[in-house]
Amino acid sequence: MASLKTKQCSGRNWRSFSRNLASSLSEWRMVLVDMRNHGKSADIEGFDPPHNMINAAMDVANLVKEKGWRWPDVVIGHSMGGKVALQFAESCTRGDYGHSVSFPKQLWVLDSVPVEVSLEYSDGEVEKVLKTLQSLPSPIPSRRWLVNRMIELGFSKLLSEWIGSNLKKSGEQETWAFNLEGAIQMFNSYRETSYQSLLEHPPKGMEIGLVVAEKSDRWDPDLIQRLESLSSRSGDESEGRFSLHVLPNSGHWVHMDNPKGLLEILTPKISSLST
Repeated sequence: MASLKTKQCSGRNWRSFSRNLASSLSEWRMVLVDMRNHGKSADIEGFDPPHNMINAAMDVANLVKEKGWRWPDVVIGHSMGGKVALQFAESCTRGDYGHSVSFPKQLWVLDSVPVEVSLEYSDGEVEKVLKTLQSLPSPIPSRRWLVNRMIELGFSKLLSEWIGSNLKKSGEQETWAFNLEGAIQMFNSYRETSYQSLLEHPPKGMEIGLVVAEKSDRWDPDLIQRLESLSSRSGDESEGRFSLHVLPNSGHWVHMDNPKGLLEILTPKISSLST
């Protein structure tokens, strides 16, 4: 199982949730992946531009090949990572990574808009965070300064502390544990990319589960209606399946807002692959 982290996220931010998921799926092996420009991957050279969904997905395929791992049966991606997961699945089915590749049996897309993001819905919390981070001094004076500054600018204490956890020591200074400009380029690619066709026609043997956070600010009601209709349509045995799930009492940061509810959605579905 591969789990893709994104935005100001790193594998570290998701470690607690991933441990809980792994403990409920004892037969599974899980790999947390920091995407290019994020987390520990931000310090690795060789991730050449363009910084987009296609190249981020190819990074995952290259990692699998380099490590000699089996191709993942389940791929989970949050936010931008959700679109990277969709791109990974699409590229697998097209044979972009070679003809010996097996595509995921389950794809979980967590609060990630799977189509082009309309201008009306492109100024949500994540966008505000990125714009704010661009306006901050570099290097950051201290973690405490950052948390206090984010709170002063109107962000919640929980989110501000979480953003503060994405700093790393560089000598006596604090710097970001991700490449901010590269991440912004990736975010622009995220907004411009659509996987509507993949949702409408998943390959046979693949299930795509989309989790929408109930309180998330990024969802167009018309899009939700279309996705609900797509999820409820009669199955075609020649194709895979798309399902829509609403995570109650959660904003975009699903692993922090309602981790228990997210586990209740993911665990039984992933467990079904072991039976």
